[in-house]
Formats: sequence, structure tokens, C-alpha cells
Amino acid sequence: MKTQYYTASSLDGFIATEDDSLEWLFPLGDLNDTGYPAFIAEVGALAMGSATYEWMLRHALVVAGETGSTWPYTQPTWVFSSRTLPAVPGANLHFVRGNVEPVHSAMRAAAGDRNIWVVGGGDLAGQFHDAGLLDEVIVQLGSVTLGKGKPLFPRRLTSPPLQLVSVTQIGTGFAELRYLVPKGPAPSTA
Repeated sequence: MKTQYYTASSLDGFIATEDDSLEWLFPLGDLNDTGYPAFIAEVGALAMGSATYEWMLRHALVVAGETGSTWPYTQPTWVFSSRTLPAVPGANLHFVRGNVEPVHSAMRAAAGDRNIWVVGGGDLAGQFHDAGLLDEVIVQLGSVTLGKGKPLFPRRLTSPPLQLVSVTQIGTGFAELRYLVPKGPAPSTA
């Protein structure tokens, strides 16, 4: 069981525009041609920030047109927010606030032997990393630049660096980068 941050990013490191738009992403390729179908089949629980959740609410009709449901996930989802948000009828949602560590324990129990997906955003993934709970980062790197927006991972990670384990070309619009998140300090070279 792994806790994974799986997302798409522009070449210059943004997961969304400043106003949370993902319109830049959709022309780059078909989701079914990526590693997503195999990835989601192994997910047992989701963690989602409030901006990502609100994007899902605002785009419910588009999501329903593509997936057949306004809420495309059957897995239990924990939505991290300091605000009260409306629930999606029929979705298995848990609205939480505060530290990710105690919530991660509940997510692990719900996921069983399957993975936890930190859907977004970057700061939420950073909180899981800061708590030592993030195991893997999987980025669909798009062939566009945004100039500014919501950062992929608003943390400085230099020691130890992430460990690149695979690179997969997806059409002409994406490269999938898969990284392991090392635990503990970088090994000494002395």
C-alpha cells in the first residue's frame, strides 16, 4: 500500500492556472491513453483539497458527460477544508480539517491493501510529504507552459531528492514521470 500524489503539470511546474482552470490540460491527450486506468484500479481511498473538490463541483456536468456520473469515484474520499462545503449526493465523502496524520490512519484502514491517492492540490501533497506519509509522486508532464498558476509541489525538496524510477512517453503531449519519495535524510558521502 502506497500513498501517491498523481497529477498533471505544465512543463513549467503548474497544475492549474491562477483561477484553478485546467483548460490547458484537455487538448494534450486522452486520459485513457495514459497510466490513469491502471493507476485508479489500485486506489482504495482519496485525499483531496478544497480547491480540487470545488473544481469537481463546478464541472460536474462535464465530469458526468465523460464518466457517466457527477462524482466519478467509488472510493471513499477525504476532503481537506477549513470551510463547510456541500456534499455530492451518493458520494462517500468525509470532510476533515487539520493535520493529515490522523486522517491518513483512517484512510489506510479504508483503503486496505490498495493505495491512497492524494488528488490535489500541491500544498496538500506537500503536507503528506512533510508528515513523512508520501511514498510516490507520479506526474503527467504536459507539453505546455503557463507562466504562473498553482504550483505542482510548493516545497523545496533537495535533500534527499526524489528518485526517478520511470519515464513513459504518452503521445506527443505528455511524459509520465514516476518518482519514489526517499524516507529520512540523504546518505552521507564522507
